[in-house]
Amino acid sequence: MAIELYGPRHAKALRHAGRTAALTLRHVGERLKSGLTTADIDAMVRRDTETRGGIPSQLGYDGFPAAVCTSLNSVVCHGIPSKQVKLVRGDIINVDVTTEISGFHGDTSETFFIDDSDDVSAEAKHVVDVSRRCLAAGISVVRDGSRVGDIGAAISELAHAEGCSVVEGVGGHGIGRKMHMEPHIPHHGRAGTGVRLRTGMVFTIEPMINLGSPAIVFLPDGWTIQTEDGSLSAQFEHTVWVTDTGCEVLTELSTDPSD
Repeated sequence: MAIELYGPRHAKALRHAGRTAALTLRHVGERLKSGLTTADIDAMVRRDTETRGGIPSQLGYDGFPAAVCTSLNSVVCHGIPSKQVKLVRGDIINVDVTTEISGFHGDTSETFFIDDSDDVSAEAKHVVDVSRRCLAAGISVVRDGSRVGDIGAAISELAHAEGCSVVEGVGGHGIGRKMHMEPHIPHHGRAGTGVRLRTGMVFTIEPMINLGSPAIVFLPDGWTIQTEDGSLSAQFEHTVWVTDTGCEVLTELSTDPSD
């Protein structure tokens, strides 16, 4: 399938979709605390997305039953919100928000500490920090003419240097008029290989970094992916738009509270 390229006429819609998803993620992140259930997070995402005029892209996608993925501690990704799963002080949780608005999708995620960083183990802080830096490393090599393998090489080099592993079975994806499009973006690979990036491509980079083995298992619900050895996992994600000289991060907000 051909990879769609987006030009200046799509800029407003792409930026709006990315910003809307990012604002919902920030709204939720500021309200996370022990005692909440992951179903409470789902309810927050639904309300905030509706308030902003969007639709949760994940809801009903291939039968997914929720508006957001909530991946707690050893869950790598695609965790299904539940009234039975309650946040506990010292947990880490990835919240993955995708919003459709005006016909375009924005996708972003972040791993948060519950309740305060002082309550989180040194191991948890390490894997979260490495995951955040791996996303930045992957973004740093994106530009017209580079290759998909450059992204994975940058991510895996950093993760391995920090004693962590990279999940290989799941990756980023093209996004725009649909939530999942070509190309597939692996978070491991060899520099100089794979699909060549072109100005106008839009895709997600979302490295899943494990504290232990990279091996994963699917839980019986058919969605939730967990580390095979039970080790902690963390993830950060942005939607990027390739330019001649680099990329525009469509889901990045400033630190200004008025943003």
